[in-house]
Formats: sequence, structure tokens, C-alpha cells
Amino acid sequence: MKVVVIGAGGLIGSKLVSKLREHGHEVIAPSRGPGGVDTITGEGLPEAFVEASVVVDVSNSPSFEAAAALEFFETSTRNQLAAEQQAGVGHHVALSVVGTQRLAESGYMRAKIAQERLIQDSPIPYSIVHATQFFEFVESIADAATDGDTVRLSHVLIQPIAADDVAAALGKVAVGAPVNGILEVAGPAQFRLDELIRRGLSAHGDPRTVLVDPHTRYFGAELGERTLLPGDGATIGATTFEAWLSASLMAPPHAT
Repeated sequence: MKVVVIGAGGLIGSKLVSKLREHGHEVIAPSRGPGGVDTITGEGLPEAFVEASVVVDVSNSPSFEAAAALEFFETSTRNQLAAEQQAGVGHHVALSVVGTQRLAESGYMRAKIAQERLIQDSPIPYSIVHATQFFEFVESIADAATDGDTVRLSHVLIQPIAADDVAAALGKVAVGAPVNGILEVAGPAQFRLDELIRRGLSAHGDPRTVLVDPHTRYFGAELGERTLLPGDGATIGATTFEAWLSASLMAPPHAT
């Protein structure tokens, strides 16, 4: 099967490309730049999609600012879908976020909602995969909530997942039949958000103090107790946070 991965150079995209190739699929991993693919201008998309069965979009906006994110997701998605329709692509797969509809107070999440709506309204069969937060983003969550030496986070529930497990789930969806709906993937255990970040920072010798603040915003939205949790029937990844944390401590610097 010929699969095009948009965003192949990112954390999930690079893992997805490897997993699909390991299973014998022909994978196109277009890059930006001269002679490459630009989903904002549409350059290179028709050529990249020739004879492709599936397009998987795991790209992300370079900015989390509301207007910029909306412009990115709407323009990129429209251009991909138009080129897919022209090429006869039979399945569009997109990665999104568990709880997106519950986080509409966030400008970034409203941009993701707009992306999903375009996909759902297109004539191309589709599958949208909602993933919970990745283990790999523990530090960046802490950084976004840091003031001086203090990290302020809500004491809400979260069910994070390893990027490897997200990529594996995306790979299975990509080579399967379109569901024309949303699938959820999550990690095997629930944590309190503040406790998860505290454990991650402590394991890496980070001295910052994590405090609970129920009004701390997440992507610009205030959180409810279960906002970040998947519903019943989610696909559950096999990797525990403890196993991932042990592996990350042994990994060489800058490894993903």
C-alpha cells in the first residue's frame, strides 16, 4: 500500500514512517523546501499523492496563537483534501487531540476543531485519531506553566501515552478501512496532571517545584476534572509511564 505521511519529520511522523516501512508498505515522506511539498501553498501535493491509497496528516501548526493556528490547519487541510480528491486518494487520516471539543475555549483547539470539520465535510473517506498527551511532552508542559522556579498546574486527571504507541495506532488505522469517524488512543494509566509532571521532572533531576492551581490554563483553556480523558472504547497503548521514563533516562541526549 502506498501511504503519504504529511509531517513525516516530526516526533510522530518519523516513528510512523518507520513502522509502516517495517510492515512492507511504500511510504512517501515529503519534505518542505525546493522540490518538496508545501501544504500551505499546495506546491508538490498533486505529485506526492499520485497513486497513493492513504494520506496521513500528522503535521502541526508552527504557532499555537489562535489566528495563526487556524490559518495553518484550514489552509493545509483544504489543500491536502483538494489534491487527494484530484488524485483519487481513498483514505485521509488525521491526528488530533482527546478532548478537543471540550477545550473550545482554547484558540488552538478551535483550530483543530475547524480542521476536523473540513475533513468530515469532505467527500474523501476519513479516520480521525484523537490521542491523549504524549509522555514526551512532560517537560514542555512544565515549561509552559513555569513562573520562576514554580510550575503551576491543575490537579485534573490525564491518561498520557507514549509517542511510539500513538504511531503504532495510526499505522493500523492507516492500512485499515476508513471509519468515517473518530477513534481515541490513550496510555494504560491515569494520573493527576500535577503529579505526572512532578514525577517526570524529579526523575530528570529538575529542581522546579510543582504546585496545584485549579485556574491554570492548558492551551489557553481552564480544565475540568475529566476534560483530558478518553471515553469508553479507546485503544490503550502498552507502554507504561514508568517504562518510558526508564528508557528516556538511558537514552543519549537529544534522542526521541
